Amino acid sequence: MIVCIAEKPSVARDIARILGATTSRDGYMEGNGYQVTWTFGHLCELKEPNDYEGNWRYWTLAALPMIPHRFGLKLIPDRGIEKQFQTIAKLYANADEIVNCGDAGQEGELIQRWVMQMAHVKCPVKRLWISSMTDEAIREGFANLKEEKRYERLYLAGLSRAIGDWLLGMNCTRLYTLMYRQRTGQVLSIGRVQTPTLALIVKRQKEIDNFKPEPYWVLSTVYRDTLFTATSGKFITKEEGQEAFSLIEGKPFEIVSVQKKQGKEPARQLYDLTSLQVDLNRKYGFSAEMSLNLIQGLYEKKLTTYPRVDTQYLSDDIYPKCPGILNGVSQYAEAGKKPYLEMIKNLASISKTLPKTNRVFDTSKVTDHHAIIPTGQVPTGLTDVEKKVYDLIARRFIAVFYPDCKFSTTTVMGKVDKVEFKASGKEILSQGWRAVYGKDEITDSSAKNAAADKILPSFVKGETGPHKPTLTEKMTVPPKHYTEASLLRAMETAGKLVDDEQLSAAMKENGIGRPSSRAGIIETLFKRHYIRREKKNLVATPTGIQLIDTIHDKLLTSVELTGIWEKKLREIEQDKYDAATFINELKAQVARIVSDVMHDSSGQLIVYGDDDKPRGKAKKSAEKTTTKSASKSTTKSTTKSTRKTKTIKVGDVCPKCKQGHVIKGNTAYGCSRWKEGCDFRAPLK
Repeated sequence: MIVCIAEKPSVARDIARILGATTSRDGYMEGNGYQVTWTFGHLCELKEPNDYEGNWRYWTLAALPMIPHRFGLKLIPDRGIEKQFQTIAKLYANADEIVNCGDAGQEGELIQRWVMQMAHVKCPVKRLWISSMTDEAIREGFANLKEEKRYERLYLAGLSRAIGDWLLGMNCTRLYTLMYRQRTGQVLSIGRVQTPTLALIVKRQKEIDNFKPEPYWVLSTVYRDTLFTATSGKFITKEEGQEAFSLIEGKPFEIVSVQKKQGKEPARQLYDLTSLQVDLNRKYGFSAEMSLNLIQGLYEKKLTTYPRVDTQYLSDDIYPKCPGILNGVSQYAEAGKKPYLEMIKNLASISKTLPKTNRVFDTSKVTDHHAIIPTGQVPTGLTDVEKKVYDLIARRFIAVFYPDCKFSTTTVMGKVDKVEFKASGKEILSQGWRAVYGKDEITDSSAKNAAADKILPSFVKGETGPHKPTLTEKMTVPPKHYTEASLLRAMETAGKLVDDEQLSAAMKENGIGRPSSRAGIIETLFKRHYIRREKKNLVATPTGIQLIDTIHDKLLTSVELTGIWEKKLREIEQDKYDAATFINELKAQVARIVSDVMHDSSGQLIVYGDDDKPRGKAKKSAEKTTTKSASKSTTKSTTKSTRKTKTIKVGDVCPKCKQGHVIKGNTAYGCSRWKEGCDFRAPLK
């Protein structure tokens, strides 16, 4: 018997249907020589401190550092999980072969490897490695199963990450809590990714809080209804501005030069997870977590490809499939109309064959999975929020096959006396890919860009005439608060903040955290009351600021630590670095951090402010709840939440109709399909 195991029941059912395992059993499907079972995300986790040493149960400085001689696994204490594991273990014990059908990534590999270890698997194991959940992809994947040992290095990198997060999170959370908390019940959570991310927000917050606006003056003039700005830039004093103003007042304006330059703008690259989350936040205000849930849902509905990716390229073998994918997308109908049909038909009129460019197709830049694209399955029954996500993915995919947008840039130089002025404008000559979006094209809009994009009247060199000069006082403005969109981008590009070239290069591909974990990191900062939302802005709380200020080892607050980790973890994947060496280095680092902090005699305490105290149920005793929560938060970058919880979160599948998603109203949570009749309601907590 061949036993196949997936990461979720829904995925298992799809695989079972394809394999002909149509008989339902308790915890698995059976038939045609196959048994198909599933996990619920993680069934296993690294052991907690008290599982190693009895005295580690208690939060004491004497117990630190907590460094197990050998890390072990345990089942997550949940009746449903324990029952499912027993089912899996029995199937494994009688299996001739196992097919690991977990998500094709580091985390998916970790989930299934841990289950197999706890079940003491001895039979051969194969690996299903696919990028979409369509029937075609599943059949193709089973026809080309991989040897499990091929992914051994991927597993070792994931295991090293999990152990490293445990060592740093468990020890430093207890260390800083015991050394600096004001009162029992207050927990100061420290994490490898969480803490540098908080440091970015705190740094920006301080820049805003300490900012002192300063006046400056801008000299400009209006000639033939066109605004020209002095090229000399800002005037620091009013007197300087007035002196320049006096030179041009009452004198004619002269056009010195008119330059026109034609240019091309290629289509935006395909989406990776971060860029999609950024656009969803900017355009619709979706949180990173909500976006991830929605994208994952579309993947499980077989409508889009694997979402947890950090590349914007497709491998060359996808090119022959693209016409079929586009045909499937063109058949999507909404309110009796097919929104993508005409724009896809236009591709045929532009070119007989789809163009193939290295901006889209580059196998060398694709590792485990390619960029997020539609699968070609025709969507049906999408919720309003799902439609928004699918629309972005579909239009981005269509647009990459369109020609470049052609435009003409006009730069006009003028002068009055000795003072030079400039005006710029842009004219679209051929829309190209912009026709896919029209006026709704997502760009980083700003007043500066808007001014540059205006169409200018026709000017002739040497012409002169009257003008209306103005000297305008303006004030310098502070940096903008991070939003979830800009924070995701900052986490992705954090390598720019690292001086070491090698570390910066490592982070160029990974940044702070992984694409799949960044949403969870941001949510953790909210839950710890280190940050809060003010409209779209992310604001550091007094507790968050105090925590960053208190941390002595600046490596904990800098992106450099992540750079070091990511470089070595990637080398572990590539068999260029030893996992055991990596863990031993971390053990030494944690021991040093503990020693340094314990020698702090400042007596400094971190105090919760009135605006960032945990409320309601969050006020539970830390010693009773935080050993597990610290474990989850510090390893969340490598593990998925597995506990079944009654907590309602925006973006979750509606618990009543099972089709819509949870949305937040003024007084209660509701369902996105309320217009269709779903009356789910839950009070805000």
